[in-house]
Amino acid sequence: MSRFTTSLKAAGAALALLAPLACMASDHLDTPSVIADPRTDIGDVYAWTSTDGRRLNLVMTIVGHSFSDKIDYVFHIDSGKTFGKTKYSTTVQCHFPSEHVTSCRAGNDANQDKVEGDASQSNGIESDKRRFRVFAGLRDDPFFNNVKGTRAAYAVAADALQRGTARDTAGCPLLTHEQSDILLEQWRHTDGGPASNFLKGWTPASIVVSIDLPLVAQGGNLLAVWAATRQGERQIDRAGRPLTGNALLGTLGTSEISDALKERYNAATPSSSAQFIEEIGKGLALYDGFDGTCGNQWLIRKAAAPSIRYHTLAALLADDRLWVNAGSRKCTQLFAVEIASLGRENKWRDDCGGRTPNYNAVNEYRSLLVNGTTQGVDDGVIHDELQHSAEVFPFLAAPGRAESY
Repeated sequence: MSRFTTSLKAAGAALALLAPLACMASDHLDTPSVIADPRTDIGDVYAWTSTDGRRLNLVMTIVGHSFSDKIDYVFHIDSGKTFGKTKYSTTVQCHFPSEHVTSCRAGNDANQDKVEGDASQSNGIESDKRRFRVFAGLRDDPFFNNVKGTRAAYAVAADALQRGTARDTAGCPLLTHEQSDILLEQWRHTDGGPASNFLKGWTPASIVVSIDLPLVAQGGNLLAVWAATRQGERQIDRAGRPLTGNALLGTLGTSEISDALKERYNAATPSSSAQFIEEIGKGLALYDGFDGTCGNQWLIRKAAAPSIRYHTLAALLADDRLWVNAGSRKCTQLFAVEIASLGRENKWRDDCGGRTPNYNAVNEYRSLLVNGTTQGVDDGVIHDELQHSAEVFPFLAAPGRAESY
């Protein structure tokens, strides 16, 4: 049994209703293609602005502990002046032709810059025109997640559905407050005890880039970032925000249905992602009921017909790009750009959003899906065991150098 794709034994056959869970990192080993070669599997993507306002920092973690000489690892940075609308795209594409050789190029046409050499030392290597810096090697995984607590929480929901708990007309499970309390309590513990991080000590191969903003923000200061692994013309995996591909696709289907959906999802691009809105909406309906209240999820359309209640958020998540306000030097909140653009909260209008290595991303994401805020639903793990940096390159902690909190 794979460490990443374990089954939920506690709920037995009932868990077929809630099959696949987000296990290791937010997007690890989620299809047969990436299981066949974890060096193609993107675990997480991070993107945020530097405190001096001059650079965009990018991180892509790869589940495998090394890079493949047959795979291109690509950051896509789309830019525009209005949220949701981008008009210019830039890529940072890296290849590893041999051991200890990293070859990356950034920008398009006349603006292109490149780097080649051994990027495995902590200071990385600088590009020919000194417009970006790259590190490539093993680092500690900054993503943290109480996988066993998540399994236990899903088991509670699966058991309730198996025992006859009804859903409303939009598919939200009508859990009682007692069932919800048990679910959320299980989520905050590991095997009944204090919550523990299943990813402790995990060291993915990591690509870290710090690049001048003018090279990637030619369309405007609102940047939409996503990453992909490619072999020739075939796109094998893609990722932007945490969790969407693993937690919300095929949630009600068999493993065969789920695998087929995720293979299609990973081969798609943000521009072709509308085909997944309906399926993601089904996953959102399940999350909406986890706090015992249907209809309080973020971006819910309360007055809409049941068939489109979750459409707005499903469409946003299907696009799966990590939005960064490049005009801001302050980065504190996942979904800050989206919330400021689509909601009425002004406190994050000057936040870069994106995702630094220190965001409590998994719990903020889940809270938005359950209670419509960025807090209140968590798995009991609130930080990694090691101290990562949003300011000092290469940002991710070296393996095994624990810091106390």
